[in-house]
Amino acid sequence: MAPLRLNAVAFVSSQNHPILIRTFNQPKQDELKYHYIAHTSLDVIDERITAATATKSTDCYLGLLYVEDVAVYGYMTPLKVKIILALELSDALVRDADIVAIFKALHTAYRRSIANPFLKLNSPGSENIVTDHSTIIYAGTPKWKAFRRRVDEIGKAVSTGVPIVSSA
Repeated sequence: MAPLRLNAVAFVSSQNHPILIRTFNQPKQDELKYHYIAHTSLDVIDERITAATATKSTDCYLGLLYVEDVAVYGYMTPLKVKIILALELSDALVRDADIVAIFKALHTAYRRSIANPFLKLNSPGSENIVTDHSTIIYAGTPKWKAFRRRVDEIGKAVSTGVPIVSSA
């Protein structure tokens, strides 16, 4: 099986604010395109969540959201953080189990970063107050370097065909 080609990963907060949007092997001018894809995916994710709530589904994997010039997949953590993958279209067979493994590895990377007791989540000027926006403010700072590195490692592993193993 040919390796999947991961073009971008987006982490979006429960209030639909981007936490991190990371592109892989893409020209600088395409970064805005993946911001657009992440935001347009939120509408489809909301529809899937509404449908899942009606059927009382507890599955985090939302499946293939849509196909444009990339295949867009969605995942929502129990804390309502949305993870969006943009994969290059190819003729290769894409198994849901492979996509779920990628999502679980990304979720684990995010969970480990948030669980770091030394990672300050409060925004400057609002000491001891943690808000949803504070995560966004700090996602680009050096303290989040380990999280960005883990996301990059997962992206590289996916593109090279290395099996993804999510450790809890």
